[in-house]
Amino acid sequence: MPGVSIDMLQKYDVSGPRYTSYPTADRFVEAFTEDAYKLALEQRRVAGAALPLSIYVHIPFCESLCFFCACNKIVTKHHERSAEYLRYLNREIDLHMEHLGTAKGTKKSSANTISQLHLGGGTPTFFSDDELSELMNMLKHNFIFAPNGEYSIEVDPRTVNEQRLKHLAELGFNRLSFGVQDFDPEVQKAVHRIQPAEQVFSLVEAARRLQFKSINVDLIYGLPMQTPESFTRTLKQIVELRPNRIALYGYAHLPERFKPQRRISEYELPAAQDKITMLSNALKAFIEAGYVYVGMDHFALPDDDLAIAKRQGRLHRNFQGYSTQPDCDLISLGVSAIGRVGATYSQNAKTIEEYYDYLNQGRFPVVRGLALSRDDLIRRAVIMAIMCQGALQYESIELAYVIDFKTYFAKELELLKEQQAIGMLELDDSGLQVTDTGWFFVRAVAMLFDKYLQTDRNRARFSKII
Repeated sequence: MPGVSIDMLQKYDVSGPRYTSYPTADRFVEAFTEDAYKLALEQRRVAGAALPLSIYVHIPFCESLCFFCACNKIVTKHHERSAEYLRYLNREIDLHMEHLGTAKGTKKSSANTISQLHLGGGTPTFFSDDELSELMNMLKHNFIFAPNGEYSIEVDPRTVNEQRLKHLAELGFNRLSFGVQDFDPEVQKAVHRIQPAEQVFSLVEAARRLQFKSINVDLIYGLPMQTPESFTRTLKQIVELRPNRIALYGYAHLPERFKPQRRISEYELPAAQDKITMLSNALKAFIEAGYVYVGMDHFALPDDDLAIAKRQGRLHRNFQGYSTQPDCDLISLGVSAIGRVGATYSQNAKTIEEYYDYLNQGRFPVVRGLALSRDDLIRRAVIMAIMCQGALQYESIELAYVIDFKTYFAKELELLKEQQAIGMLELDDSGLQVTDTGWFFVRAVAMLFDKYLQTDRNRARFSKII
């Protein structure tokens, strides 16, 4: 793995934002209410809404608890709860249609074309086939699905078979994401998620027969009972499986914030040095197997749309991570869901009771968010250019925001010189270019432009930057 040493991985084994947004969600405030969200929706409608929408639907239910999980979820075996949740999702969609200018029953507007849909959780496949059909019918009744869109769903391998995957394909999903985490039986037992490798291999084969356009696999390093040797075995199996995309995350043990993690014994967690070794081994294994390092935690085969978008400089980033779709507004539905409309971010109520209560009152369940300042918008443009293209032309920011870049970011440019000295990036009078080595640590470059981090040293709430 040229250019990335163990020493570099150790140096940047620090916490930092993932920049699925800027400012990050921890900056949201309760002063941003549903009235502010309504205004953002109406401004989109009045402005003509030339760009397609992205939609995220959060389905919080899980049948069993994974001890490592930090997601907003409800663990239950009572599947009747999902029918009630669907009714409330329908109410939330209706509210959006009223403020986007296409009330229920009226002709769909081309302004409400969607190019990206993602179902996350929780476990979206907790829903039955009929319930997934009902959800997709709701969305298709109100939105136009672009022909070449990206329509994905997160899949717990324990909840599906080939027939269920066929149903997902018939509904229009063209991308799947399987939660694997680790194939080692001892690790699976330690995190309370037993799923044999054979089961995952069988499902991936079925997904290929059904011609899903892309198959992603999620992995986590740093879990209890993991060792560099055991994780290397998992890496070999993943290379053999050869999914189109791989998402590799480092486990962050924060039991004070996430109650399920209290079931994990700290004595069973791998040492920090072992985590670094696992990461180094994973980077080496995937790159040698022909995967492109897209950025952050993501790898893709060279012919996958994500790798192509990276080569062509077309990557974008939203609350679901890297995207091949144009930068656009994100409508988020469901409990705790986070969205972006215009120059605003918003988040729904985090408990299902509060979420239902807002909708029973005929109100959007928005409980916090942020209206971006001019400085936020400037810095967002800079950070997203670095995170997505690994490059920045000063002139593009100067023309868009009428600033002198070198004056506005004088302090940041001085700090960048330190990163240039160690080979992270190249600077000249016109802009910056992240090097091949620096791309593995791109968050560290972006963080220099984060105004909030400049005065905030409490970074423990963030994940590690590599």
